[in-house]
Amino acid sequence: MVNLFKKRPRRSQPSRAPRADQSPSINRVGLAQLTPELPRYLAHGAYLQLSLFETLSKAIIAAPTTKTKTAVSRVADVVLDRHHALSADLEREGLDAATAMEPFAASVTAFHERVHGADWDELLMSAYVVSGILDDCFVQLAGGLPGDYPERMTALLAGDEVTDALAAVLSEEISANPKLASRLALWGRRLVGDTLLVARSAADIPQDTATDDERLEPAFTELVADHTRRMDDLGLTA
Repeated sequence: MVNLFKKRPRRSQPSRAPRADQSPSINRVGLAQLTPELPRYLAHGAYLQLSLFETLSKAIIAAPTTKTKTAVSRVADVVLDRHHALSADLEREGLDAATAMEPFAASVTAFHERVHGADWDELLMSAYVVSGILDDCFVQLAGGLPGDYPERMTALLAGDEVTDALAAVLSEEISANPKLASRLALWGRRLVGDTLLVARSAADIPQDTATDDERLEPAFTELVADHTRRMDDLGLTA
C-alpha cells in the first residue's frame, strides 16, 4: 500500500516562523485511507463476527430468563448471518474461508477472553461495546474496498440492529437493578482501549507508525464518538 503519511512536494515558499499558538501542519488520515487488502478485510471481519457469535452463545447459556435468552439468540442469529456472508465473499474471491480466517484466530480469541467480564451482565456489555465499535470500524474501512464492496459491506454491517437489541436487554437489567449502572459504565470504559487496538489491527497502518501518531486521530475519533453516543443511550457515562 502507498505510504499514506508521505507528504506531497510543495512549491518553494518564503520561510516563516510559526506563531506560538499554531501547531505544525499534520497530514491527517481517515479509516477509508487505511483499508487493508480485500482478502484480509473479509477474513478478519468474518472471524470477528464468528467470535462475537461465540460470546453471544455464552450469553444465551448464562441468561437469567427465557425472555433474555430469546432476545440474545435473535442478536446471535444476525451476527452469524454476517459471518456467513463474509465467508461467502471469501469463497467468491477463490479463497477457502476457514484457511483465510486462521491467521486471525489466536489474536481475536485472546481479545474476547480479555473482555469476557466477571458475570453475565458484563459479558453482555462486552458484546454491546465490541460489536458497536468494530462494526463501525469495518464500515469505515469498507470505503477503500474495490468494486461494489463499499456499498455491500455498509448494507451488511451498518445500522444499529445488533446494538439496539443488546441495549434493550441491558436497559431492562439496569432498570431492574439500578446498582448495575455504575459497574457497567466502568466496565464499558475498560473495554474501549482493547477494542480500539483490535480496530487498529484491522487497518493497514505502516508498521513504524507510533500508537499516538496525531495523523491517525481522525480515523478513530469517530469510533469513540459513536461509542459515547451508544453509552449515552443506555444512560451510562462513557
